[in-house]
Amino acid sequence: MIWRRTLLSLALLVPLVAQAESCSLQNWPLWKNYAERFVQKDGRMLGSSMDPNQSSSEGQAYGMFFALVGNDPLTFEELWHWTRDNMAGANIAQNLPGWLWGPTPTGTWGVIDTNSASDADLWIAYSLLEADRLWHKPEYRTDAQRMLANLDKTLVRDIPGLGKMLLPGPVGYEHPDQLWRFNASYTPIPLLRRFSQETPSGAWKEIAESTAKMIADKNMNRFGFVPDWVGYRGTDVNKGMFVVDKFTSAQGSYDAIRTYLWAGLTSPADPLAKPILDSLDGMAQSVASTGVPPEKVQVVTGVTEGIGPYGFSASLVPYLRAKGLPLLADQQQRIVDEAIAHYSNPADPAYSQHQYYHVMLSLFSLGWSEKRYQFNKDGTLKVSWEAPCASKP
Repeated sequence: MIWRRTLLSLALLVPLVAQAESCSLQNWPLWKNYAERFVQKDGRMLGSSMDPNQSSSEGQAYGMFFALVGNDPLTFEELWHWTRDNMAGANIAQNLPGWLWGPTPTGTWGVIDTNSASDADLWIAYSLLEADRLWHKPEYRTDAQRMLANLDKTLVRDIPGLGKMLLPGPVGYEHPDQLWRFNASYTPIPLLRRFSQETPSGAWKEIAESTAKMIADKNMNRFGFVPDWVGYRGTDVNKGMFVVDKFTSAQGSYDAIRTYLWAGLTSPADPLAKPILDSLDGMAQSVASTGVPPEKVQVVTGVTEGIGPYGFSASLVPYLRAKGLPLLADQQQRIVDEAIAHYSNPADPAYSQHQYYHVMLSLFSLGWSEKRYQFNKDGTLKVSWEAPCASKP
């Protein structure tokens, strides 16, 4: 009888072991390899700036999101605690993270530029909210709520003729004579939906609608492209118009490519998904014509220049699939797969900090394509590991 009880115990143990394994760190080689090489034990991500000694809030934010998608709570916690303590002075209710950290002119290490980057702030707050929902860590939700309240008081503006909008940062985006500067890639619709769910009385729903207006505005988007940066001129207390950003002209390139990516990642059930995608025909037509995304676009003329790197192709895979262009999406996917096979070997000298941005864009794209995550209509995250782990505390 003893051997029968032993066999029964083993039979009961096998599914529990299998569930434990499925609830452990997911096998995501690209993220695992990058994190092992560039995320330090203290939680600082190297390689997210042109200077290898510096770190950016964007890199910390993206790392938190990918650690969440990969079900890696330890790396997530290290990334967040380092970001909070070093970039926000351990007081997220008072300070938004300074966007750049590293060796300072005085010879110490710390925040080099205290100006925050609101896109990184949004990704951090979003990842904290979803980390609480998926991992049952209420302290993360508390931190996210503090951060959202700080963003609301620091960066949300009521723009004449447009509505509520989020500044890209505290300094450098408000100018005399009612001129503001915005960046469409800074306000992904799924994140704004999640914040709206968290704080229904907040400005996030209106910011999503203002973002959609900015992307589709015919004064700038004449050929189905978006610029990296756009100006907005208030003509009186109730009117205004989008204008060419006088600091960067009307070029769409390394920032704007994320706008197409976020459009493709947005749930098709979102009421803004189709209007945004319909307004972005230019990039699909350009890729259909040349087989590759352009590196630069002059959006007011539609003139394209150069060949975009593989991170650009990665960004366009979800966008092209969402637009119902699977053959073009497959074509771009092959470009990404070949590049990743070449660059993802840590022993390869080419796999350096200079690959950061393209790897990050590829992680967003590949994670979505491989169904490691999807965004729901309300902005919550559907992750591949959630179902088998749902019963775990």
